[in-house]
Amino acid sequence: MDEPVVSVLTPFYNTAEYLAQCIESVLAQSFRQFEYILVDNCSTDGSGDIAARYARLDSRIRLIRRNTLLTQVQNYNFALSEVSSSCRYIKVVQADDFIFPPCLELMIRVFEQSDSIGLVSSYWLKGSEVRGSRFPHAVNVLPGREMARLYLLTGLWVFGSPTAVMYRSSLLQRDKPFYDESNLHEDTDKCMEILERWDFGFSHQVLSFSRADNESISSVVRPYQPDALDRYIIARRYASTFMEPDEASALKRQSKRIYYRTLARQAIRFREPAFWRYHQNGLRTLGEAIDWGFLLSQITREGMWMAVNPGSTLRGVLRRWRTAANGDQRVIERSSPAPQ
Repeated sequence: MDEPVVSVLTPFYNTAEYLAQCIESVLAQSFRQFEYILVDNCSTDGSGDIAARYARLDSRIRLIRRNTLLTQVQNYNFALSEVSSSCRYIKVVQADDFIFPPCLELMIRVFEQSDSIGLVSSYWLKGSEVRGSRFPHAVNVLPGREMARLYLLTGLWVFGSPTAVMYRSSLLQRDKPFYDESNLHEDTDKCMEILERWDFGFSHQVLSFSRADNESISSVVRPYQPDALDRYIIARRYASTFMEPDEASALKRQSKRIYYRTLARQAIRFREPAFWRYHQNGLRTLGEAIDWGFLLSQITREGMWMAVNPGSTLRGVLRRWRTAANGDQRVIERSSPAPQ
């Protein structure tokens, strides 16, 4: 067999419900010259047996079974350490996601436009929603710093998740471990780091799918407003790198107002201690803590808005009540005995 051009990685832990679909999506690729590394992180639900069955059928698959449990990011870094030296590109496909048949071929085609490209993305599906759809039309390559600035200013979400992007493998030689295990959103941080030194490529096709309705680490924290925290952290960490000083200062001020308004709305709803611990831990990665004085000012602002807009406030309360009631009804339906 010819040496692989791209290394596809699927680290997994207890994803038996989705793993077969993920693996089959990789094996169905129009581009065939790849290796496929599956890393079983001590699964207990039969995921390892599913992976072993496919490994027996296709010689491009290399299954690695770990004896000790790692965190998710540690397992991703371990998988990346197994990439063959001949591979020019790296494609992570998360175990509960999948990629469409032309994914590898079209992403590699973008890479081959220039040796300056370090990161390639595309349109991608998050559930039923198309992400990345505001990327500039008919543009395939952007200077990395321009792409980073565009993301900071507009929130254009083209990085998605690891499933949505492809990396140039030479980046592995520079950064070990590849993902910073101390960062809260290590995949977004990695993309921003790459854009400091490399250009950005984009394929105008929907090439990957990420689930929005499954139980996962991201779904567990979704009620904690992780996107608001992520945007704030990225703005604080990278605005000065990609923007002029005045522009960076303005963005940092704006991002703080937006973030703390989100926290204020949650405070008015009397969020549980776990919500505040999540944000305290995230801010700690910046060397910050919650600015309680500033938060109080935003709570006051939100309270005044609610007082002068009682109709909107009531509609919001009713909407939240209906959402909660519907959720309770679904729980009742799931717990009811099935008809005989």
